[in-house]
Amino acid sequence: MNRRHTAFAFVAPLLLLAACGKAAAPNDSAAPSASVATVNGKPVSKAQFDLYLDNLARQAGRELSEDQKAQLLDQFIGMQLAADVAEKSGITKEAKVVDQLALARLNVIFDAGLNKYLEQHPVSDAELKTEYDAQVAAMPREYHARHILVDDQATAEAITKELQGGADFAKLAQQKSKDSSGKTGGDLGWFTLDTMNKQFAAAVAQLQPGKLTEQPVHSQFGWHVIKLEESRVPAPPAFTDVKDRVKVIVQRKHLQSYLEELRKSAKIEKKS
Repeated sequence: MNRRHTAFAFVAPLLLLAACGKAAAPNDSAAPSASVATVNGKPVSKAQFDLYLDNLARQAGRELSEDQKAQLLDQFIGMQLAADVAEKSGITKEAKVVDQLALARLNVIFDAGLNKYLEQHPVSDAELKTEYDAQVAAMPREYHARHILVDDQATAEAITKELQGGADFAKLAQQKSKDSSGKTGGDLGWFTLDTMNKQFAAAVAQLQPGKLTEQPVHSQFGWHVIKLEESRVPAPPAFTDVKDRVKVIVQRKHLQSYLEELRKSAKIEKKS
Protein backbone atom coordinates (compact mmCIF):
# COMPACT_ATOMS: atom_id res chain seq x y z
CA MET A 1 0.00 0.00 0.00
CA ASN A 2 1.33 3.44 -0.89
CA ARG A 3 1.90 5.72 2.05
CA ARG A 4 2.47 9.45 2.19
CA HIS A 5 5.91 10.02 3.69
CA THR A 6 5.83 13.01 6.02
CA ALA A 7 8.00 13.82 8.99
CA PHE A 8 6.59 13.72 12.50
CA ALA A 9 5.00 16.97 13.63
CA PHE A 10 7.91 17.73 15.93
CA VAL A 11 10.62 17.02 13.41
CA ALA A 12 9.21 18.88 10.41
CA PRO A 13 9.23 22.41 11.82
CA LEU A 14 12.65 21.89 13.33
CA LEU A 15 14.00 21.60 9.83
CA LEU A 16 12.61 24.97 8.72
CA LEU A 17 15.17 27.65 7.98
CA ALA A 18 14.89 31.23 9.15
CA ALA A 19 12.97 33.31 6.60
CA CYS A 20 15.86 35.66 5.99
CA GLY A 21 18.07 32.99 4.37
CA LYS A 22 21.16 34.23 6.16
CA ALA A 23 24.38 34.00 4.17
CA ALA A 24 27.73 33.36 5.72
CA ALA A 25 29.75 36.50 6.33
CA PRO A 26 33.22 37.03 4.92
CA ASN A 27 36.25 36.99 7.14
CA ASP A 28 36.07 40.16 9.25
CA SER A 29 39.84 40.18 9.67
CA ALA A 30 40.30 41.09 6.01
CA ALA A 31 41.04 44.79 5.55
CA PRO A 32 38.65 46.70 3.23
CA SER A 33 41.49 47.26 0.74
CA ALA A 34 42.68 43.63 0.74
CA SER A 35 42.55 41.90 -2.61
CA VAL A 36 43.13 38.39 -3.95
CA ALA A 37 44.17 39.47 -7.44
CA THR A 38 44.44 42.40 -9.79
CA VAL A 39 42.68 42.27 -13.17
CA ASN A 40 43.55 44.95 -15.74
CA GLY A 41 44.77 47.13 -12.90
CA LYS A 42 41.56 46.67 -10.91
CA PRO A 43 41.82 44.86 -7.54
CA VAL A 44 39.59 41.83 -6.93
CA SER A 45 38.15 42.24 -3.43
CA LYS A 46 39.16 39.58 -0.90
CA ALA A 47 36.02 40.28 1.15
CA GLN A 48 33.79 39.65 -1.87
CA PHE A 49 35.69 36.54 -2.86
CA ASP A 50 35.49 35.17 0.69
CA LEU A 51 31.74 35.74 0.69
CA TYR A 52 31.53 34.00 -2.67
CA LEU A 53 33.42 30.99 -1.25
CA ASP A 54 31.34 30.90 1.93
CA ASN A 55 28.10 30.89 -0.02
CA LEU A 56 29.30 28.05 -2.27
CA ALA A 57 30.51 26.03 0.73
CA ARG A 58 27.15 26.52 2.46
CA GLN A 59 25.27 25.37 -0.62
CA ALA A 60 27.53 22.31 -0.94
CA GLY A 61 27.24 21.56 2.77
CA ARG A 62 30.96 21.04 3.21
CA GLU A 63 34.26 22.89 3.47
CA LEU A 64 36.07 23.69 0.25
CA SER A 65 39.56 22.33 -0.32
CA GLU A 66 42.47 24.59 -1.18
CA ASP A 67 42.49 23.20 -4.73
CA GLN A 68 38.81 24.03 -5.09
CA LYS A 69 39.39 27.55 -3.77
CA ALA A 70 42.15 28.06 -6.33
CA GLN A 71 39.84 26.91 -9.14
CA LEU A 72 37.06 29.13 -7.84
CA LEU A 73 39.39 32.12 -7.81
CA ASP A 74 39.93 31.59 -11.55
CA GLN A 75 36.16 31.35 -11.95
CA PHE A 76 35.61 34.50 -9.88
CA ILE A 77 38.17 36.39 -11.96
CA GLY A 78 36.38 35.20 -15.08
CA MET A 79 33.15 36.59 -13.68
CA GLN A 80 34.84 39.93 -13.05
CA LEU A 81 36.21 40.07 -16.61
CA ALA A 82 32.87 39.20 -18.19
CA ALA A 83 31.03 41.65 -15.95
CA ASP A 84 33.44 44.47 -16.81
CA VAL A 85 32.98 43.89 -20.55
CA ALA A 86 29.19 43.73 -20.15
CA GLU A 87 29.09 46.91 -18.08
CA LYS A 88 31.21 48.80 -20.64
CA SER A 89 28.75 47.70 -23.33
CA GLY A 90 25.96 49.51 -21.46
CA ILE A 91 24.13 46.40 -20.30
CA THR A 92 23.47 47.89 -16.86
CA LYS A 93 21.20 50.46 -18.53
CA GLU A 94 18.90 47.84 -20.04
CA ALA A 95 15.49 47.80 -18.35
CA LYS A 96 15.57 44.11 -17.41
CA VAL A 97 19.07 44.35 -15.95
CA VAL A 98 18.12 47.50 -14.03
CA ASP A 99 15.20 45.62 -12.48
CA GLN A 100 17.38 42.60 -11.66
CA LEU A 101 19.99 44.79 -9.97
CA ALA A 102 17.27 46.58 -8.00
CA LEU A 103 15.86 43.23 -6.89
CA ALA A 104 19.31 41.96 -5.88
CA ARG A 105 19.87 45.13 -3.87
CA LEU A 106 16.48 44.72 -2.20
CA ASN A 107 17.28 41.12 -1.26
CA VAL A 108 20.64 42.06 0.26
CA ILE A 109 19.20 44.93 2.28
CA PHE A 110 16.21 42.83 3.36
CA ASP A 111 18.46 39.97 4.46
CA ALA A 112 20.84 42.26 6.34
CA GLY A 113 17.93 44.09 7.99
CA LEU A 114 16.33 40.91 9.29
CA ASN A 115 19.65 39.61 10.58
CA LYS A 116 20.18 42.92 12.36
CA TYR A 117 16.71 42.67 13.89
CA LEU A 118 17.50 39.18 15.21
CA GLU A 119 20.75 40.45 16.73
CA GLN A 120 18.88 43.26 18.48
CA HIS A 121 16.09 40.95 19.68
CA PRO A 122 17.82 37.79 20.96
CA VAL A 123 15.76 34.72 21.81
CA SER A 124 15.56 33.89 25.52
CA ASP A 125 15.97 30.41 26.97
CA ALA A 126 12.43 30.68 28.35
CA GLU A 127 11.07 31.20 24.82
CA LEU A 128 13.03 28.21 23.58
CA LYS A 129 11.69 25.95 26.33
CA THR A 130 8.12 27.12 25.71
CA GLU A 131 8.41 26.38 22.00
CA TYR A 132 10.02 23.00 22.69
CA ASP A 133 7.19 22.05 25.05
CA ALA A 134 4.61 23.10 22.45
CA GLN A 135 6.29 20.98 19.78
CA VAL A 136 6.43 17.98 22.10
CA ALA A 137 2.74 18.37 22.96
CA ALA A 138 1.89 18.40 19.25
CA MET A 139 3.71 15.16 18.48
CA PRO A 140 1.20 12.70 16.98
CA ARG A 141 0.58 9.25 18.42
CA GLU A 142 2.30 6.37 16.61
CA TYR A 143 0.57 3.13 15.59
CA HIS A 144 1.83 -0.34 14.76
CA ALA A 145 -0.61 -2.28 12.59
CA ARG A 146 -0.96 -5.09 10.06
CA HIS A 147 -3.31 -5.26 7.11
CA ILE A 148 -4.44 -7.56 4.35
CA LEU A 149 -5.29 -5.82 1.09
CA VAL A 150 -7.54 -7.44 -1.53
CA ASP A 151 -9.48 -6.27 -4.57
CA ASP A 152 -13.08 -6.96 -3.55
CA GLN A 153 -15.31 -6.64 -0.51
CA ALA A 154 -16.50 -10.24 -0.50
CA THR A 155 -12.96 -11.58 -0.25
CA ALA A 156 -12.16 -9.13 2.54
CA GLU A 157 -15.28 -10.16 4.48
CA ALA A 158 -14.38 -13.84 4.11
CA ILE A 159 -10.86 -13.12 5.45
CA THR A 160 -12.35 -11.22 8.39
CA LYS A 161 -14.51 -14.25 9.30
CA GLU A 162 -11.47 -16.52 9.13
CA LEU A 163 -9.54 -14.23 11.46
CA GLN A 164 -12.47 -13.96 13.87
CA GLY A 165 -12.50 -17.74 13.89
CA GLY A 166 -8.90 -17.86 15.05
CA ALA A 167 -6.89 -17.91 11.80
CA ASP A 168 -3.33 -16.56 11.92
CA PHE A 169 -3.22 -13.00 10.55
CA ALA A 170 0.38 -13.15 9.32
CA LYS A 171 -0.18 -16.39 7.41
CA LEU A 172 -3.34 -15.10 5.73
CA ALA A 173 -1.55 -11.90 4.80
CA GLN A 174 1.25 -13.87 3.15
CA GLN A 175 -1.27 -15.97 1.25
CA LYS A 176 -3.88 -13.39 0.20
CA SER A 177 -2.67 -9.80 0.49
CA LYS A 178 -1.79 -8.04 -2.76
CA ASP A 179 0.23 -5.43 -0.87
CA SER A 180 4.01 -5.78 -0.64
CA SER A 181 3.64 -5.93 3.16
CA GLY A 182 2.06 -9.35 2.71
CA LYS A 183 5.58 -10.81 2.53
CA THR A 184 6.10 -9.78 6.17
CA GLY A 185 2.71 -10.90 7.38
CA GLY A 186 1.02 -7.60 6.57
CA ASP A 187 3.23 -5.73 9.02
CA LEU A 188 3.28 -1.98 8.35
CA GLY A 189 5.62 -1.12 11.20
CA TRP A 190 5.21 2.10 13.15
CA PHE A 191 3.46 5.05 11.50
CA THR A 192 1.47 8.18 12.25
CA LEU A 193 -2.08 8.59 10.96
CA ASP A 194 -1.17 11.48 8.68
CA THR A 195 1.02 9.15 6.59
CA MET A 196 -1.93 6.94 5.67
CA ASN A 197 -4.96 7.52 3.44
CA LYS A 198 -7.97 8.94 5.24
CA GLN A 199 -10.10 5.79 5.29
CA PHE A 200 -7.28 3.63 6.62
CA ALA A 201 -6.25 6.21 9.24
CA ALA A 202 -9.83 6.66 10.47
CA ALA A 203 -10.23 2.92 10.95
CA VAL A 204 -6.94 2.54 12.81
CA ALA A 205 -7.79 5.43 15.13
CA GLN A 206 -10.92 3.58 16.28
CA LEU A 207 -9.17 0.28 17.04
CA GLN A 208 -7.95 -0.99 20.38
CA PRO A 209 -4.61 -2.85 20.48
CA GLY A 210 -5.03 -6.47 19.45
CA LYS A 211 -8.37 -5.85 17.72
CA LEU A 212 -9.48 -6.25 14.08
CA THR A 213 -11.71 -4.04 11.97
CA GLU A 214 -15.20 -5.57 12.15
CA GLN A 215 -15.89 -4.56 8.55
CA PRO A 216 -13.38 -4.25 5.70
CA VAL A 217 -12.16 -0.72 4.99
CA HIS A 218 -12.41 0.56 1.43
CA SER A 219 -9.83 2.96 -0.04
CA GLN A 220 -8.47 3.80 -3.47
CA PHE A 221 -6.08 0.86 -3.08
CA GLY A 222 -8.73 -1.78 -2.47
CA TRP A 223 -10.28 -3.42 0.60
CA HIS A 224 -8.31 -3.58 3.87
CA VAL A 225 -8.62 -5.93 6.81
CA ILE A 226 -6.71 -4.22 9.60
CA LYS A 227 -5.32 -5.35 12.95
CA LEU A 228 -3.86 -2.87 15.40
CA GLU A 229 -0.92 -4.38 17.28
CA GLU A 230 -0.13 -1.45 19.60
CA SER A 231 0.14 2.32 19.83
CA ARG A 232 2.41 4.69 21.71
CA VAL A 233 3.33 8.28 22.38
CA PRO A 234 6.77 8.76 20.77
CA ALA A 235 9.69 9.79 22.94
CA PRO A 236 10.72 13.36 22.07
CA PRO A 237 14.35 14.31 21.41
CA ALA A 238 16.14 15.86 24.35
CA PHE A 239 15.84 19.64 24.56
CA THR A 240 19.61 20.06 24.48
CA ASP A 241 19.83 18.01 21.27
CA VAL A 242 17.41 20.23 19.34
CA LYS A 243 17.90 23.58 21.05
CA ASP A 244 19.59 25.17 18.05
CA ARG A 245 16.82 24.06 15.71
CA VAL A 246 14.13 25.23 18.13
CA LYS A 247 15.88 28.61 18.12
CA VAL A 248 15.42 28.77 14.34
CA ILE A 249 11.66 28.23 14.78
CA VAL A 250 11.38 30.96 17.41
CA GLN A 251 13.47 33.37 15.34
CA ARG A 252 11.27 32.67 12.34
CA LYS A 253 8.19 33.50 14.38
CA HIS A 254 9.84 36.70 15.59
CA LEU A 255 10.51 37.72 11.99
CA GLN A 256 6.96 36.91 10.92
CA SER A 257 5.59 39.07 13.75
CA TYR A 258 8.03 41.87 12.91
CA LEU A 259 7.02 41.89 9.24
CA GLU A 260 3.35 41.81 10.16
CA GLU A 261 3.80 44.83 12.41
CA LEU A 262 5.53 46.67 9.58
CA ARG A 263 2.57 45.95 7.32
CA LYS A 264 0.07 47.18 9.92
CA SER A 265 1.90 50.48 10.37
CA ALA A 266 2.30 51.07 6.63
CA LYS A 267 -0.16 52.54 4.14
CA ILE A 268 -0.40 49.89 1.43
CA GLU A 269 -2.46 50.19 -1.74
CA LYS A 270 -2.40 47.18 -4.04
CA LYS A 271 -3.02 47.71 -7.73
CA SER A 272 -4.51 44.95 -9.86
